[in-house]
Amino acid sequence: MADQDTTIRLIRVDDAEVLAAHRARDRRAYAAWEPAQPDDFYTAAGQRRRIETLLGEHDRGERWPAVVLAGDEVAGQVTVSTILRGPFRKGFLGYWVASAFTGRGHATRAVGLILTVMAEELGLRRAEAHTRMDNLASQRVLRANGFHPWGIAHSHIYLDGAWHDEVFWERLLDEAPPS
Repeated sequence: MADQDTTIRLIRVDDAEVLAAHRARDRRAYAAWEPAQPDDFYTAAGQRRRIETLLGEHDRGERWPAVVLAGDEVAGQVTVSTILRGPFRKGFLGYWVASAFTGRGHATRAVGLILTVMAEELGLRRAEAHTRMDNLASQRVLRANGFHPWGIAHSHIYLDGAWHDEVFWERLLDEAPPS
């Protein structure tokens, strides 16, 4: 799927090396936004194992893990997880873009593209996401894609040595996208 110079595609095992390089370089920068990971997470071998797990979950219909491409370069990831079918028909959205690619609209466009996958390919009706209260950049990405905040979870996530509040976000996928 493409939009301007941003595309997404299903993650592949051969993405491990570049993802590990991004994660290792940005490890400290993203500590405020993501849970701590073991050192192996930042290696190509660790990323290969993680990708194999993600693809197994994809095969079972539990997750849709994609890479974000800037042109033909892997720039990050966007993933639909906790996919619920039946009466819920929803998924949880997570995304990140490597620091070398931030500020160019890739996250905003990638989220828009994955919302299309959620609605058209996965048949979901609702997308959910969380952001820390102070993650204004991520909140802008969600707002640009038609998400609305619906609540605050106090001391919801432990990151970088402290508990943090998070804003809960939602988007009904059968609503018109923002113009």
